[in-house]
Amino acid sequence: MALLGTDRRVLTLAFARMIDSVGNSFLIVVLPQFLDEVILDVPGGGGELLGVAVAQSVLIGVALSLFGFLNSFGQPFAGRLSDRTGRRRAFILAGLALLGVASGAYVFADSYAAILALRMLQGVGAALAIPATVALVNELATDATRGNNFGVFNTFRLIGFGFGPLIAGFLLEFGPYATPAGTISGFAAAFGVAALGAAVSFALVAAFVEDPERTAASAGDDLAVSVTDPDDAGLDPVFTLGVATLFMAIGIGLFATLEPQLSDRLSQGSVLFSVEFAAVVIANVVFQVPIGRASDRYGRRPFLVAGFAVLVPALLAQGYVTTPAAMVVARFVQGIAVALVFAPALALAGDLATEGQSGTKLSVLTMAFGLGTAIGPLASGFLVTFGFVWPFAFGAALAALGLALVYTQVEETVSETESLVSPTPQD
Repeated sequence: MALLGTDRRVLTLAFARMIDSVGNSFLIVVLPQFLDEVILDVPGGGGELLGVAVAQSVLIGVALSLFGFLNSFGQPFAGRLSDRTGRRRAFILAGLALLGVASGAYVFADSYAAILALRMLQGVGAALAIPATVALVNELATDATRGNNFGVFNTFRLIGFGFGPLIAGFLLEFGPYATPAGTISGFAAAFGVAALGAAVSFALVAAFVEDPERTAASAGDDLAVSVTDPDDAGLDPVFTLGVATLFMAIGIGLFATLEPQLSDRLSQGSVLFSVEFAAVVIANVVFQVPIGRASDRYGRRPFLVAGFAVLVPALLAQGYVTTPAAMVVARFVQGIAVALVFAPALALAGDLATEGQSGTKLSVLTMAFGLGTAIGPLASGFLVTFGFVWPFAFGAALAALGLALVYTQVEETVSETESLVSPTPQD
């Protein structure tokens, strides 16, 4: 079994991240409805933002996006600080505590300003937890297991992210609920489960995860991430991977805002849209671990190049398909491409991080991914006004640029790499 041989602490971090992801992803479904029905005065109407009259959809969009932007821009600072202190576990626990407290506090929120404050608190919590978690996964690996570690970690995280909105939908649909303390609404139940998920994750990390000795002993001195490579005239490979990850994540985020257009174009309902949306996640869950393990054996770069090469046509095809089945296939292929890129990219950045640098180096990729998934919906909402194909053409163009960057600026880091096409592979 692929999970056998994986460090117990990595499995614990992966399982804790899965549980936490379930709770965090609840808010994708719950928050817009909670704002519309409970917080904002006129359902479907408008409001004010910084004294300017705006549509209610804008208020909801700002509340949803605030977490992503604060989380993304905070990660490099938190990652760098965790490198300075060498205390990954403390950052993870602090981040999970903030996420859990904020999730539970939504029950008591009674204004839009309170919602924004809680979203900011969650953004800070995620910024503390994510780079420290990824850095610890990296530092618990060897050169021969790093790809597998990231494959396992990403698989569990995506399972949580994929199932969270589904569970939240059921909680809202079948609420309110009778409890020994009285009747609670579906919203209160969803926020409570999100807080419980963060609490369980906190308990798992507190009980079963410790910083490796070398983390505290060798907290990094040189923690800068350069744009250019000091050894040659090209770009720094970690910076290059960050830019390429940003382009890949924008491609993932393009789909989220296009449900009305897809319903008209493909003559489908919300169920088929959900299946299409989930196809990328399903492909990632299926392929992350085997691809991560293969990158330990055959090298990182072949998978990165192949992933972006597949991503270009997979994205472009989504702008031209005319049936739901074809869209599911295109989305599934996109998910395979993402799986080919994400775990090997994290592993390659981990290979390049010396001891005590993991938080700084890997936060470049995690920040880029979060920022891309926030930019993608905004870009597609604007570009689709010019025609259905334009968001996907834009994503394909970015993927092609990512392919060019990876092919020209990123070198292999796995020594004694076996060729994927060699008839006599070396042991």
